[in-house]
Amino acid sequence: MNHSELAAFLKSRRDRIRPSDVGLPAGPRRRVPGLRREEVSHLAGLSADYYTELERGRGAQPSAQVLAALARALRLDGDERDHLFHLADRRVPPAAHGPTAHVQPGLFGLLDQLTGTPAQVITDLHEILVQNPLAAALVGPPHAVRGPEASFVHRWFTDPASRALYPVEDHPHHSRVFVADLQAVAARRGGDPEVSRMVAGLRRRSQEFADLWDTRDVALRRSDRKRIVHATLGVIELDCHSLFSEDGRQRLLWFSAPPGTEGAAQLELLSVIGTQDMSPGADRAGAAAGERTDPDRMSHPSGTD
Repeated sequence: MNHSELAAFLKSRRDRIRPSDVGLPAGPRRRVPGLRREEVSHLAGLSADYYTELERGRGAQPSAQVLAALARALRLDGDERDHLFHLADRRVPPAAHGPTAHVQPGLFGLLDQLTGTPAQVITDLHEILVQNPLAAALVGPPHAVRGPEASFVHRWFTDPASRALYPVEDHPHHSRVFVADLQAVAARRGGDPEVSRMVAGLRRRSQEFADLWDTRDVALRRSDRKRIVHATLGVIELDCHSLFSEDGRQRLLWFSAPPGTEGAAQLELLSVIGTQDMSPGADRAGAAAGERTDPDRMSHPSGTD
């Protein structure tokens, strides 16, 4: 691992980004040309001390998850992301999918523009790669999940707690939609082992999934009407839209509501409340959720989509 070159590269990428590029206020007393170290660490979900050590050419070798998060925070293109991995002596992960996937620049650019509505970029297996603050406020902050559990489709059929974000009466609809979408992805990927393992595992663990899979219904989910259960605002009825990358392996999802509707009013309140949980016991839960994870165990948001 080339500590000094990694440190210099991180600083050079940090210096070139304007705060407005990543939705941060410039502030009246900014003394650096680009982002501050603490701003990069916040965007990447790392502790400020850990990121500072990286820029000083010290510290342990960063994991692939940490490098992927830094690539997103610093808005690196594909070549820059690969260079970052090489400097850290890590194998460059697949560019299209998985929890360390590189968000396609076009989708990232659009996400940056969607500051007034919840939005996030996911893979075709519903692994959340990055989300804006309103999406985090709507569907919840990051949770420590890895492997198959990074996929919300996988958790939907294996973890009953994941379904709490939707009213119980809506669960059959979402189950059908998820399975039909996965059928389309499996065909598009053409025998990809990652998809095959997921399907086989879900068939073993969920009779509901197995029954729906055997119907052979297929449909990529391009749009949907959702009712999301929020701890403070109650049930929020929203439209969910999808924009696919050119290869179909990543999607930009955003949530909206027609002007004048209750959903639109709730979204306005959401932007004020932010990620504050005002439900009973929130202080204790929030304190636990707010603890910084070890950088080598950093995870991605695990909310719904």
